[in-house]
Order: sequence, then C-alpha cells, then structure tokens
Amino acid sequence: MAVTPASDEFIAPEINSFGQSFRDYNAESERQKSVEEFYRLNHINQTYDFVKKMREEYSKLNRVEMSIWECCELLNEVVDDSDPDLDEPQIEHLLQTAEAVRKDYPNEDWLHLTALIHDLGKVLLLPKFGGLPQWAVVGDTHPLGCAFDEAIVHHKYFKENPDHNNPSYNSKYGIYSHGCGLENVMMSWGHDDYMYLVAKENGSTLPQAGLFIIRYHSFYPLHKSGAYEHLMNKEDEENLKWLQIFNKYDLYSKSKVRIDVEKVKPYYLSLIDKYFPEKLRW
Repeated sequence: MAVTPASDEFIAPEINSFGQSFRDYNAESERQKSVEEFYRLNHINQTYDFVKKMREEYSKLNRVEMSIWECCELLNEVVDDSDPDLDEPQIEHLLQTAEAVRKDYPNEDWLHLTALIHDLGKVLLLPKFGGLPQWAVVGDTHPLGCAFDEAIVHHKYFKENPDHNNPSYNSKYGIYSHGCGLENVMMSWGHDDYMYLVAKENGSTLPQAGLFIIRYHSFYPLHKSGAYEHLMNKEDEENLKWLQIFNKYDLYSKSKVRIDVEKVKPYYLSLIDKYFPEKLRW
C-alpha cells in the first residue's frame, strides 16, 4: 500500500537534545561512556541459549493483566540507558513519535498506534515484569545463530560472547538458509520481541507491517546498514519499507517539545479499542 505523506512532512533535525548527532556512539560524554558499557554487557551476554530461555519464559504471559494505556503510563518509570539521544520519560517519546507520524500519514491509523506502543516492551525493566537488566531489554538488536555482522554497534565486544567461537553459529548463515524469513531468525532478546509476543498472542488486529515494526524497530544493522538482508523473504522486504518510514520518526522525534497527554489521549484510546482487546496478558 503506497501512501503519500502530507505536504508539510516532518523534517529530521540534525542534532539530538544533547547537541550531538543522532546515534553518534563515539561522541565524548558521560552519556556515551554509559552507552558503551551497556553494549559491552549486551554483546557478551546475549547468546542463542539465553534468548531461547527468555522466549520460553516470557511466552507464558503470566505476569500482569492490564490495558495498553495502563502500560503506556507505567513506562513513565523507565529511562533507557542505551539511548544516546534521550533522557526523558518514555511516554514523552511515544507520543512525540505517534503525533509526528499522525501529522504526515493522517489516514494510516494503524501506524499512529504502532508508533505509540512500539516501546512498551521496555516495562521488562520493572520488577513486576522480571526486572531484567538493561542489556536484556533495550538497545539495538541483532540475530543469534549466525555471525555477528560488523555493522553492529560496538562490535568488538562480541569476542567475549560464547557464540563467537561456536562453529555452528559463526558463519554468515549459521543455522539459517538464504531467504528463510526473519520470523524464523532468533533475535537478541529485548523489548521489541517481547511487545511483538504480547501483541500477537493477545490477538491484536494490527496489520503485519505494524507487527513487523514493533518486532524489528531496533534492528539497526538491517535497516540502517543493510546487514542480514540475505535472511529476508519477500514479505520482509515489503514490511521493511514501512519500518524505514517509521524509523525516521522513532529516531528523530526525540525532542524537548512537550505533548499535552490529556488532549491526545481520547484519540489513542479509540485506536487501542479498535486494534486490541480491553485487557492484555503480559
């Protein structure tokens, strides 16, 4: 479905709220040092076996029962240590992203809602969801079960990952085959895969492109650098077009512009009602 955005389309700014380029992982600052330490832990600990265990554990969806909006409000308690561009509560970012998308794509209501909920899986950081460490919840994602591509940020730390020296996992295809489809690829565990699981298992009627955005929006090695394209199938290629549209808003709408939550809340509640059940298992 080809869509033309509104004429006064959102223009991505050049710098983030810290006065540096977006996703600049080399800029010298205290924030950058903590981001690098985050990726060191992430790259050492995210193994194929770890992800398999997390998927099995969280697919039970037996921790909490609540609505999408309740989860949005819970996210106010979360700050993402892996993000070099943002140090504000997450709900601000969700609404900034959703409102920017809504302005340019007014008829694609599923995309507005996808923008609102794409980061809800970050509640994994909170105690009632398991209180997982940051390295198991946020940050860029990448496949497990095949070689770690050099496009992955702070790639050097993979040397200490047990999968790095496993001959079953350290070739270009590893355990996969050409065009096998991303749905068959084990991705590093985090908020993307968790929220996808919650949406799918609770019977969301979001289109496939929406679910794809939720599941792969942190897969920057693919949508920024073109890594791992050999694992994609035709459906992935179509969905990737929407992810690349979305990504511009996800990345660059992180600004100091405040959103009037109460003003926009009724609109988003109507979308939640359209695409989700009233209560979800998490």
